[in-house]
Amino acid sequence: MKLEAAFNKLKEKGYKRTKQREKILEIFVAQDQYIAAKVILKEIQADFPGVSYDTIYRNLYLLSEEEILEATELGGEKHFRLSCDTHGHHHHFICTDCGKTKSIHFCPMERMNESLPGCQIENHKFEIYGKCPECS
Repeated sequence: MKLEAAFNKLKEKGYKRTKQREKILEIFVAQDQYIAAKVILKEIQADFPGVSYDTIYRNLYLLSEEEILEATELGGEKHFRLSCDTHGHHHHFICTDCGKTKSIHFCPMERMNESLPGCQIENHKFEIYGKCPECS
């Protein structure tokens, strides 16, 4: 997702374009990987020394709720990344060291439906964790 597309999506929902949100999104646009909230806070504080951890987390969760960011758990900590531009249903391999991702265009739900007769599946998330070639 591009920066302007993200702000257009926020504007449609009635949210303002703030300098802090702009900086947060610029960080994600520059890095195609999952990033911990504490890393975002450290980078933001270079430009906004008084910004709190709560402010960063509120913005990260807002951006996630509006599907501008995706979230996952790595090492017991929430990490975020810009939502994919990949069209269509897909899943991800996530490097546990650097946070980089690779799209997987296979969905195991086709097999899972056979194992769950009578169940009404509402949603699912499938991620594979490991080390990318650069981190191995």
